[in-house]
Amino acid sequence: MNDVIPKNVLWTIEKLQKDKYEAFLVGGCVRDILIGRNPHDWDITTNATPEEIIEVFEKTDRRIVYENSFGTVGIINKELGTQDTSYAIEITPYRTESQYTDSRHPDEVLFAQTIQEDLSRRDFTINAMAYDPINNNLIDDYHGQEMIISRTIATVGNASERFNEDALRIMRAVRFSAQLGFSIEIGTLSSLKEHASRLQNISQERIRDELLKILDSPYAMEAFIVMNNVGILEYIIPEFKESIQCEQGGAHKYDVWTHLLKSLEHGTAKGYPLHIKIAALFHDIGKPRSRRKANGKGTKEWTFYGHEVIGANMSCKIMKRLKFPKSLSTPIEKLVRYHMFFSDPEAITLSAVRRMVRNVGKELIWDLMDLRTCDRIGTGRPKEKPYRLRKYHAMLEEVLRDPVTVGMLKLDGDIMINEMNMSPGPHMGWILHALLEEVLDDPTKNTREYLGKKALELSLLDSNELKALGEAGREKKDTVEHYEVTKLHRKHNVD
Repeated sequence: MNDVIPKNVLWTIEKLQKDKYEAFLVGGCVRDILIGRNPHDWDITTNATPEEIIEVFEKTDRRIVYENSFGTVGIINKELGTQDTSYAIEITPYRTESQYTDSRHPDEVLFAQTIQEDLSRRDFTINAMAYDPINNNLIDDYHGQEMIISRTIATVGNASERFNEDALRIMRAVRFSAQLGFSIEIGTLSSLKEHASRLQNISQERIRDELLKILDSPYAMEAFIVMNNVGILEYIIPEFKESIQCEQGGAHKYDVWTHLLKSLEHGTAKGYPLHIKIAALFHDIGKPRSRRKANGKGTKEWTFYGHEVIGANMSCKIMKRLKFPKSLSTPIEKLVRYHMFFSDPEAITLSAVRRMVRNVGKELIWDLMDLRTCDRIGTGRPKEKPYRLRKYHAMLEEVLRDPVTVGMLKLDGDIMINEMNMSPGPHMGWILHALLEEVLDDPTKNTREYLGKKALELSLLDSNELKALGEAGREKKDTVEHYEVTKLHRKHNVD
């Protein structure tokens, strides 16, 4: 186990022990080492008081941070070459806790005398292990190793007591299950259902933090199934309840709820960024409120006109309620709003594709394509990227690339009229196409200075000469553009 523990962590534990104190790694880092994951945090617990911890490290050159009410002392890791407090190793005295009248924080924090007392207050058995790497001593009074082997989440002691103490543990149980792919022990699962309503006592920010971790986990879809089954979902995103058993018909194999989960599952499997995965989960959330019977006698088909607009508004309200950061909520809302773009390459025009790029933004356009793939797989269709979508991708690249048109020039008609006092008319177009021919041959000439000077020279030519140069430039442009578009079509395997 010591092979994966950073030297500065070992040094910190050894320093405490040399001063005659007990010191252990505790909690998540011990769990992750045993599972084979790389720990993100290294937490140390000791029988020393905060004052005694400070006294030990005041004798060293390490910076000490102590500014909280839980007795935690931070030792800044100078070996990482920074004084940033985010690199602190946290050392906390053994603790035992009093009543939780707010369902989240203990009324007061009391220091314990033994490591056993400290472990007894922790949430889940896989987090209630302590390891002394100096003496190679693992303390596992609650069978955390067995739970890791059986891939099971279970509380330390009585589940009802643990969730009564801190209702956020309800979300944490689901989160660990989603991150690790562990099942939740039957008694713990039953207690989740019993105490789900206590989530109303937890701040939206804390719920959001756990929810985002769940959504960014390998087993996010399974976690949402669990949250629905035990009644947690209605206290987090109750809007999803409307989608359960909301049949769609047509190309859809599943009801709206299952479709959304399957879309999320595909985004997770592909490793898409968090905002795409959330958009996949939200994209059809407006369907139940827009569902109408389709025209025609005896049909069981439904229409969902405007569901993307309704869904974008619902998503916005959900994310505002949960206090999502704008950096996350803005792209999600936009992806949900525009996920129904028309993609039939036989009917759509390049101008329509350009309008879509303008609506969603260049920075999100490929994310929108990924969302469309999630949507497609979520219907139960086998193909991720059929011909139509590949063709649309080719059209997108065509409108996004540096256009082989006068629009790529560093000189335009407005500059020629307003700054160079040239008169508008056909001759201006001939000049621009003549300039384009030069730039196609030598892109280094595409500068404001060179093109301005060349434009003045060309403006002195008579109309016939200028027209001939302009038409030659247009012909050159068409040849190059045809070549570039052909390459794009070959890349995407489309005609």
